[in-house]
Amino acid sequence: AMNKCYLLLLGSAPPGPVPAGTIRIYSMRFCPFAQRARLVLNAKGIKHEIVSVHLRDKPDWFLEKNPLGLVPTLETSAGEVIYESPITCEYLDEVYPGKKLLPPTHFEKAQQKMLLEQFSKVCFVTNVKILFNSEDVSELEAELKENLMKLDRVLTQKKTKFFGGDSLTMIDYLMWPWFERLEVFDQNQCLDSTPGLKKWTERMLEDPAVKVSGHSVDTYKAFYTTYLEGKPNFDYGL
Repeated sequence: AMNKCYLLLLGSAPPGPVPAGTIRIYSMRFCPFAQRARLVLNAKGIKHEIVSVHLRDKPDWFLEKNPLGLVPTLETSAGEVIYESPITCEYLDEVYPGKKLLPPTHFEKAQQKMLLEQFSKVCFVTNVKILFNSEDVSELEAELKENLMKLDRVLTQKKTKFFGGDSLTMIDYLMWPWFERLEVFDQNQCLDSTPGLKKWTERMLEDPAVKVSGHSVDTYKAFYTTYLEGKPNFDYGL
């Protein structure tokens, strides 16, 4: 069972110590980086509690735990704090039993990290630019399509169902949140020229951890509208 604690703002009291046998994730429901760690928590069936942090009015105690003030941040029952999304995901996979999401060989791990570097430089930036750009986005869309084609080529060359092989691994979860948001930003047609990637997204949507970690397109759209208006409603849809 998972306890959910809701939004903690500036001036709110810090939550107590993390109960034994549980790990706490400081998260924000609509943050793609935090979603990465939630995907791994769910995929591995790790008992956890979620504390949602108001990212505009961060509580002081949260900045003491993570000076960067970013989510996801993990806290263990021993009071250890881990942050930066790929680091939190790797930690969860290494520390907890069950299905291993990271590949077994050093070379395969390096390959996934290289792919993540390549992905990180492109997809985040374009998604955000399209969101904040009310003018003509055709140039940005062309850039996004080009980047998606590069990823599509990786899949085609590997001849596998997922980026790490024929079963879902860490790299798929690390990239997924941005693909989930393509439809939210009306960018789904960008996948039309990348059939391999399109099939990959369909396979990802069948995964139980993916199903529970996301939101409906309408919920995302409503949240991003409040975000663009400068009054983000982090509780939207609860």
